[in-house]
Amino acid sequence: MSAPYIETELTDAQREQLRAKTRALLAELLQAARPEAGSLLVVGCSTSEVLGQRIGRAGCEELGLIIAQEVLAAAKAYNIFAAAQCCEHLNRALALEKAAARKFGYQIVSAVPKPHAGGSFAAAFYPLLQEPVLVESVQADLGLDIGQTLIGMHLKRVAVPLRLTARQLGEAVITAAQTRPPLIGGERAQYK
Repeated sequence: MSAPYIETELTDAQREQLRAKTRALLAELLQAARPEAGSLLVVGCSTSEVLGQRIGRAGCEELGLIIAQEVLAAAKAYNIFAAAQCCEHLNRALALEKAAARKFGYQIVSAVPKPHAGGSFAAAFYPLLQEPVLVESVQADLGLDIGQTLIGMHLKRVAVPLRLTARQLGEAVITAAQTRPPLIGGERAQYK
């Protein structure tokens, strides 16, 4: 039998600190990656891990909303699309704008993320979109994994780690990556 899910509440100080740290983390990621307009950023986030608990055990809808708002603001500022990875209860499907799903040719699926089936982050992200949809998978240009949510399956084939100044958000381990085209051709090939 699994442990019960406990909704965690934030203090005013935690709200302010986590919003500022999320904003700084995204700014550093996007400045380092310099994505082209129209690129896709995938973000996975365990609010439980951010709060120092085991993934899926102590989610926080309020924290999910704070992180979702910051991700979408950063994406808008860089003129890129963002996708929020759901938890394993929705097979790590992704919430994103319908326009992005159409642009990239992703298969839309029928589900709506909720805190206990999708996760607090994806559940908060979904209604903030103009035309939200869920897709089974994406091939993103860059990614941010907050709390070891395993976003790697949603990155393009050649992912390169980005070493950010911050190694954690709250208590959650941070992993960031960008992608690049595969190098082909062997020793005679020349690359840019």
